[in-house]
Amino acid sequence: MIALSNPEKIALLTDSTADLPAEMRQGKPIYVVPLKISCADGEYSDGVDIFAEDVYRRLRGGELPRTSLPEGGVVSDTLDQIRADGYEKVAAVMLSSGLSGTYNMVRLQAEQREDLEIAVFDSRSGSLGMGITVLQLWEEIQAGLTWRQLVDERAPHLMANTYPFFSVDTLEYLYKGGRIGKVTAMAGTLLSIKPVISFASDGQLQSVAKVRGRRQVQDKILELMQARFQPGRRYNLGVANGGAPEEMEQFARRVKERFPDYEHCWEGTMDATLSVYIGDGVIGAGIQFLD
Repeated sequence: MIALSNPEKIALLTDSTADLPAEMRQGKPIYVVPLKISCADGEYSDGVDIFAEDVYRRLRGGELPRTSLPEGGVVSDTLDQIRADGYEKVAAVMLSSGLSGTYNMVRLQAEQREDLEIAVFDSRSGSLGMGITVLQLWEEIQAGLTWRQLVDERAPHLMANTYPFFSVDTLEYLYKGGRIGKVTAMAGTLLSIKPVISFASDGQLQSVAKVRGRRQVQDKILELMQARFQPGRRYNLGVANGGAPEEMEQFARRVKERFPDYEHCWEGTMDATLSVYIGDGVIGAGIQFLD
C-alpha cells in the first residue's frame, strides 16, 4: 500500500546489517535482504532464522561462524516484491563495500532491471549508521522529498554526515575474523584495552580511540561525538548495543542529555552478521547532521 505522501512511489532497500527489525519498519516501504551466516550445522539468513543471541551462544561455545553475501535470488525476489507492491523507484542503502560485496551485488542486479528505477548507495557504514539514514530518508520522502533530490542530494549528504562510534568488549573475534592482527589482539586483551571503532572514508573499520577498561567507553564515545558537534545544525542521534541492552538504556539517557536538541533518537540492537566479528558486550552511538 503506497502512502499518499509518497507520490513518486519510492521504496527503500537495505540489508540486514542496517539493524532495522520488522517492528521498526512496520508501515514503511523499507525492504531488507538478509546476509548469510554459515554455521557448523548449516547456513542461516540473518534476521530470519538466526539472530545475534544465537551467534553469541555459538561464539561462547567455541564455534566461529562465517558470513557471506545475500543470495542473488533473494535480492531479485525482493525487487520483484517491491514492484508487485506498486513502487516504481528504489533507493538502496547497503553495507559498506569496505566490509562486504553486498553493495556491488545489488548494484549489478539493479542494472538488469527495466521495471524499476534503482539508485544503489554504498553507505560506507553499517549498523546504526545505515539504519538511521534509511529511517531519515523515509521521513523526508513523507515530507515531500523528490526522487531527484533524494538521489542527487539527500542520500549522499546523510551518508557523508553520519558519524557512528562503537566499542567492543573483546578483540578476540575481530582477530579470529581476520580484521586485526594477533599482536594487537593480545596486547589489547592483556592491557584490558577497549578500542572505539568507526568507519574510515573508504568504508573500512578503523580504531579512532582506545581506553583502559569498560567504564571509560561511554565517556570516550560522548567525547568523540562532541568533537563532531557543530552548534546550529539539526541532527539525529542513534544508540545501539550488542548483548548489552541495560547498558544501552543507561547510555541512551546520557547521549540525550549531552545532545538534547535532537530531531530523532533511534535505538537498536546489532545484527547477527556483525556479531560474528565483534561478539557481545558492544555499545555504540552516533550523530547524523541533517543540514
